[in-house]
Amino acid sequence: MNTTSAKTSPGRMQDEERGGRARDDEISSDDAFDIPPKNAPVERLRRWRQAALVLNASRRFRYTLDLRKEEEKELIRRKIRAHAQVIRAALLFKEAGEREKSGPPNVPPGKPPPSGFGIGQEQLTKMSRDHDFSALQGYGGVKGLANLLKTDLDKGISEDEEDVSRRRNDFGPNTYPRKKGRSFWVFLWEAWQDLTLIILITAAVLSLVLGIKTEGIKEGWYDGGSIAFAVIIVIVVTAVSDYRQSLQFQNLNEEKRNVHLEVIRGGRRIKVSIFDLVVGDVVPLKIGDLVPADGIFITGHSLEIDESSMTGESKVVHKNQKAPFLMAGCKVADGYGNMLVSAVGINTEWGLLMASISEDNGEETPLQVRLNGLATFIGIVGLTVAVIVLIVLLVRYFIGHTKNPDGSVQFINGKTSAKVAINGAIKILTVAVTIVVVAVPEGLPLAVTLTLAYSMRKMMADKALVRRLSACETMGSATTICSDKTGTLTLNQMTIVEAYIGGKKVDPPDNVKSFSPAVSSLLIEGIAQNTTGSVFQPEHGGVVEISGSPTEKAILSWGVELGMKFDEARSESSIIHVFPFNSEKKRGGVAVQLQPQSGSKGHVHWKGAAEIVLASCKSWLDADGVKQSLTPDKVNEFKKYIEDMAASSLRCIAFAYRPLEHLPSEEQREDWSLPEDDLVLLAIVGMKDPCRPRVKEAVALCTHAGVKVRMVTGDNLRTAKTIALECGILKDPEAPEPILIEGKTFRDKTDAERDRIAEEITVMGRSSPNDKLLLVQALRRKGHVVAVTGDGTNDAPALHEADIGLAMGNQGTEVAKESSDIIILDDDFSSVVKVVRWGRSVYANIQKFIQFQLTVNVAALVINVVAAFSSGEVPLNTVQLLWVNLIMDTLGALALATEPPTDHLMDRSPVGRREPLITNIMWRNLMVQAFYQITILLVFNFAGRNILHLKNEGQEHADKVKNTFIFNTFVLCQIFNEFNARKPDELNVFSGVTRNHLFLGIVGITAILQVLIVEFLGKFTSTVRLNWKLWLVSIAIGVVSWPLAVLGKLVPVPETPFGEYFSSCAPWRKQRDDGVA
Repeated sequence: MNTTSAKTSPGRMQDEERGGRARDDEISSDDAFDIPPKNAPVERLRRWRQAALVLNASRRFRYTLDLRKEEEKELIRRKIRAHAQVIRAALLFKEAGEREKSGPPNVPPGKPPPSGFGIGQEQLTKMSRDHDFSALQGYGGVKGLANLLKTDLDKGISEDEEDVSRRRNDFGPNTYPRKKGRSFWVFLWEAWQDLTLIILITAAVLSLVLGIKTEGIKEGWYDGGSIAFAVIIVIVVTAVSDYRQSLQFQNLNEEKRNVHLEVIRGGRRIKVSIFDLVVGDVVPLKIGDLVPADGIFITGHSLEIDESSMTGESKVVHKNQKAPFLMAGCKVADGYGNMLVSAVGINTEWGLLMASISEDNGEETPLQVRLNGLATFIGIVGLTVAVIVLIVLLVRYFIGHTKNPDGSVQFINGKTSAKVAINGAIKILTVAVTIVVVAVPEGLPLAVTLTLAYSMRKMMADKALVRRLSACETMGSATTICSDKTGTLTLNQMTIVEAYIGGKKVDPPDNVKSFSPAVSSLLIEGIAQNTTGSVFQPEHGGVVEISGSPTEKAILSWGVELGMKFDEARSESSIIHVFPFNSEKKRGGVAVQLQPQSGSKGHVHWKGAAEIVLASCKSWLDADGVKQSLTPDKVNEFKKYIEDMAASSLRCIAFAYRPLEHLPSEEQREDWSLPEDDLVLLAIVGMKDPCRPRVKEAVALCTHAGVKVRMVTGDNLRTAKTIALECGILKDPEAPEPILIEGKTFRDKTDAERDRIAEEITVMGRSSPNDKLLLVQALRRKGHVVAVTGDGTNDAPALHEADIGLAMGNQGTEVAKESSDIIILDDDFSSVVKVVRWGRSVYANIQKFIQFQLTVNVAALVINVVAAFSSGEVPLNTVQLLWVNLIMDTLGALALATEPPTDHLMDRSPVGRREPLITNIMWRNLMVQAFYQITILLVFNFAGRNILHLKNEGQEHADKVKNTFIFNTFVLCQIFNEFNARKPDELNVFSGVTRNHLFLGIVGITAILQVLIVEFLGKFTSTVRLNWKLWLVSIAIGVVSWPLAVLGKLVPVPETPFGEYFSSCAPWRKQRDDGVA
């Protein structure tokens, strides 16, 4: 049975046909404007920049990666790393010399400490940056330093805001100076850099000078002044739009940097922003965390730190009392522990590094690059047309075929003065240059940035934080989502609802009377010591506060119900070695040393996946605390308990222990491994984690949209199957392998076998992070665009490998978040589906804008070219074309690129990677509207005097009325066509229009400005006032575009993209494609 969706887009089919070669094509493509969505090589990025036709490089490349700055950043990083290593090497020599002397360690001198503290910022910073161990000993080690900083190592600093504020003032905030965002004036300056606008301004100045000289200041300044004024308006509007976009990106970047972490204050674990961290704070660290500031190791077990971000070396460093210094910006690779914050912000090496490199938010997306390719193609066509128009108009002008409105010839050889001739030539040049302005869509690639900025801001409200721009659009192409179960499809609100202790069911699970105190004591010891969570019991009574992961919280809550007093239970034994929970082994363990009076030297406690822990047991403890042998029958009985709980969608956890008669010495502990066999089973519990309320509808919506949802979980396959049936991911409870498969089974297959079955897999249970990575790779080789959810550190490779990595905001580690492209802030699968909608919306909005812009382009170009060839005059002059360009570029992008997503988007198939930007539907709509506009307006251009009953008017006035009418009708056609562009494939173009206030506002402003231009700014735009009848005719012609669009949409279009027909006609193109494939 194959459960893959029947919906497949043409682009997706092309990817499937290429098979594994789809990914190779990302690396070696012949198209300069085709880049991979992730980790594009620098050569590819350089190539498309060189191939693009660009009139304003500073604006066009503003939101792309600055390759030169990236190289500078890397150089600065290397310098700071080298500096740090030199200092440390010198200190090692110094320490070696000091050890030979018998004197006490030296405390470095510094400024007097701030009031209330025994140490100053300068001394702390020097010690932290230099990793000065002798200075730390001079302060009395970490305990002495904590006393100087007035910190309780167990309870942290107080929660008093005044104390926190004083520490921030005395030792600095945990922020670093960042380069200020660019001001509005910078954007204004960049908008000036457009080559065509510079030519127009130059032409306007010349026209102004010559006009004033020939016609006097009263009349002669209009032509040049109008053009200059129009260009200034275009520049200001462009700058305002770009500046607003920039502010949106700045706000989103602030959100990205605002990491929340746990600190211990007043004995409680609380979450604070990384910016609120202060010197003296005690920070608990666990695997996957980011070290938020420089600090000193207090206590911990198996704490391994990845310092590659600071040292450039990829090896992990073990931290303990002998190597206690932790550096900000590094990651916890393994283990857990607590650290005392000793330096923050700019006083850390990480702060220095971040302050030294200006943050460049540039990142080109595949769609942006493809649009640059489209803009280049259109630009070349427009440039060619403009040159032809220029030549034709100049030739006509100088051979005497161009006439004034009164019928007189404009240029007579030997009679016309040089000033008049130059002025006439400049007017022709401005028309040709304005055609280039309209024809080269500089705003097209920037429309992607606009729609992405809008989408990212709105996605925040939908609980999704976009870390990488391109992920936003790639999500629209997603064909499959590999989702975790816990916390994504379920609520992550775990409670223990079933327990088997002493070989029998305990009902309720916290009924301590069902088993002896000896069993209870061992269970509580294992729960209290083998945990990364904590229990806070307020001194004066009140609600017990439990912190940790949802699993840890559920177990600790159960322990409290069993009568556990957390601090007391932990004080009765001391931890000597820890094996942190490992998603590969699915279990975690701890060795404890007991008090001498207990009669036993120590215990090893294990907890983890029930069937895995059970497999390591040789005996079990009965309800009276007597050890019994684990016979095959008893093993089957326990397995039956596990299967029954899994069938009820419970997560099964087992607890086991083993007595230790011989404890390893201090020296032996570093390399000692916890015994994993010959364990004694204590208990098996079942945790209930209910499905999220709307998850079934979300999964159904994905399936309907052609996106296959697969569950990849570390849980028991039976538990996974039950939840998958509940969520609607799995339809058939009797589904065979490989629809239901265990991670190990999949892992043990060859690459070819994995590729063969990957698309059939719906649920993978007992999977390790590596199994998830193998599945992602297999699906990508089959041409799928894969989205993956993950929360653990070990999920990082899969998140990085996937086309879209989705990290969980609540339970995700910082390492997982850093490897991801989008962070799902509420961990809810419904939010993942919203991201899919937004991804499709980005693509759809860009296509709407392309359709609208190309319609304007084609119509304006054809009308002006035909008119220029036939009469030597163009009906749309420079100022009018600049106004059309403003409607088409900036206002059009704002109106169409910010359309909110609709449910209709989920009725389509995923957008294929290589699906053409201009689809057959768009070509049809575009040609219908452009043909209509061109036909109508050219008819009016050549026969307008008769049709509009202007025969009795003077020729000059009649021509002005006719040209004003053509200009007015052309603009109104665009306004009405803007509605058509909203819904390229729907008959009702008005659905949801009232909810898009920005669209209505822009259309309204455009219409009002058009009335003002025609009725009141005739001197500037060379127009005359139109009577109400002509206004009605203009409006009627514009309104016709609506029923015409409906009729056009009834015309069927072929499935094969038009581009492929052209390819088949071009033998060279076909050969090249064959070579690539």
